[in-house]
Amino acid sequence: MGKYGKLAEDIVSNVGGQENVISLTHCITRLRFKLKDESKAKDDVIKNMDGVVTVMKSGGQYQVVIGNHVPEVYGDVMALIGEGERTSEPEEGPKGSLFNQAIDAISGIFQPILGIMAACGMVKGLNALFVAIGLYPDTCGGYLLLNAIGDGLFHFLPLFLGYTAANKFKLKPMVGLVIGAIMCYPGVQGSVLSQGSQPLYTLFAGTLFESAVYTDFFGIPLIGMDYTGTVIPVIFVVYFASKCEKFFSKWVPDLVKFFFVPMLTLFVAIPAGFLVIGPVAVFGSAIIAETVMAVRNVSPMAAGAIVGLTWQILVIFGLHWGFIPVYINNIMTNGYDNVMMPFFACTFATSAVVLAIFFKTKDRQLKEMALPNFISGIFGVTEPAIYGILLPLKTPFIISCIAGGIGGGFYGAFNFRKFMMGGMGIFEFPAMIEPDGSMGNLIVAVSGVILTMILAFAGTMIFYKEPEKEKALAVSHGNGKTEAAGDGKETSNEEKEEGIIRKTEIASPIKGKVLKLCDIQDEAFASGVLGKGVAILPEAGEVYAPANGVVSALFPTLHAIGLTTEEGAEVLIHIGLDTVQLNGEGFEALVAAGDQVKKGQLLIRFDMDFISGKGYCLETPVLITNSDKFLDVVETSSTVVASGENLLNLLK
Repeated sequence: MGKYGKLAEDIVSNVGGQENVISLTHCITRLRFKLKDESKAKDDVIKNMDGVVTVMKSGGQYQVVIGNHVPEVYGDVMALIGEGERTSEPEEGPKGSLFNQAIDAISGIFQPILGIMAACGMVKGLNALFVAIGLYPDTCGGYLLLNAIGDGLFHFLPLFLGYTAANKFKLKPMVGLVIGAIMCYPGVQGSVLSQGSQPLYTLFAGTLFESAVYTDFFGIPLIGMDYTGTVIPVIFVVYFASKCEKFFSKWVPDLVKFFFVPMLTLFVAIPAGFLVIGPVAVFGSAIIAETVMAVRNVSPMAAGAIVGLTWQILVIFGLHWGFIPVYINNIMTNGYDNVMMPFFACTFATSAVVLAIFFKTKDRQLKEMALPNFISGIFGVTEPAIYGILLPLKTPFIISCIAGGIGGGFYGAFNFRKFMMGGMGIFEFPAMIEPDGSMGNLIVAVSGVILTMILAFAGTMIFYKEPEKEKALAVSHGNGKTEAAGDGKETSNEEKEEGIIRKTEIASPIKGKVLKLCDIQDEAFASGVLGKGVAILPEAGEVYAPANGVVSALFPTLHAIGLTTEEGAEVLIHIGLDTVQLNGEGFEALVAAGDQVKKGQLLIRFDMDFISGKGYCLETPVLITNSDKFLDVVETSSTVVASGENLLNLLK
């Protein structure tokens, strides 16, 4: 049992006990129970527990809103109810752009293995360090075993990602694990990548996409790619498999579902993965490598900048493989490589960004992650930092790419070279000493690292804005309480120290029936693209200030008003739908833009009979337009509210 064991016991007891729980998942802030009988759950008791914000019931789920430490509470609850591991569900609401969705998906898939990735990266780096300083040779058994500890996860990464991606995409986890194993299966890798034997034939001979084919799938050529250590291919295959499983589950009889559904899923998804994803990665790699070579013929500095700028992105999508043959060929024929090597700057850009985050962040958990990831990055293992810190925070990832691009351009301009294969991170420096023993190239290598790290560190310190640290929130009664500044709510000293969460209450500006935003007649409001919140069907034609703040906007037609609260929430109250067309008729404003207002102050009067008589819907959205700045926006569980009663809880 973990640190939230007592809270977990109280929650389980008051939702009706273990026997009343059908299943449990969690999202960013909420435990999501499916209960056999919701009437057995004691709502008021749970709401008043230390560590619980509120309780909601939606979509057949009994939701206990916890805050940003919900994964730990979830783990303790699962230990009590004795179920197997379940899938974490995405939070409700708008998902953002396709780019953000992709980053969030990748980050979510990596989250469960970040700690062990950092640990393995440090072991791998330390092992290389001990060999470099002569503590033991790289031929001894100790080195081999430590190398297995450090490299095992990265070599068989598709197995781990197959499992976590299956959880993310709601595929049976064991099916995802099997997919990862198949993509690393030595027999498949050996037959598809049998460069030592005579190919059956060559596809696209004489073109950029020339590919030797060593085997086929019932006559369809299998274009080879080594999937060990890759990321995106297994994620795509698992995502496709999740759709296959869902489809087959609908049609396969229950009597044989247990084994027929996974069999059919694998039968369709695996060939599709090898026949489609592999060629896409191979051809994409070839295009990128050829483009860089073409640019290098014109400007080595520009080519180096392209490699440095895009390397981390290429690695994420598995498109960096096109450079490996070029790298090996250059070293074997020219005695050095200067085409791929500008990527060297990226390793240290990533490390410097993570180091800056360590100094800048006030988030204890992020700080604990940053230091080992910095050490791992210096040793050349940057995956934990990229997937665990940079990608989820986005801005640091962009900064690291830009710094890597500048460092890569520097390397390209000075013809930076590597003369031997092998080594990672700081352990690559010996391979950069010129064969005649001169140190000019090594000086370029060190200078580029210093330049890149200074730019990355400074850029992060200047441009990365730390989200406000979550504050503690007490929602129950007991000893050791203090008052949280600004919101009048009591907060326990223990919770303050732990930095659990802070809640800002937004009162209802109107008396009426509470409606879910997704159920109202206006698609723009219902989609949530304008912000999270609820709608109210008014019972009285008066709008009151939902919190202390300033009137940030008052539309000339008086049908909508915006307020910025003292806590920084941007609240939009839109009276009715399409009522802008009334040009202010039926509305009376009692405040003006820029006015300071107090909670409960009358802002606008409106004539309900006149507006409805003109054929307009009175459904009134109340939105938090900057809801992306908050951890969660939790609506009231009441179906009817009076003005001044709690309507929305904003968690930070």
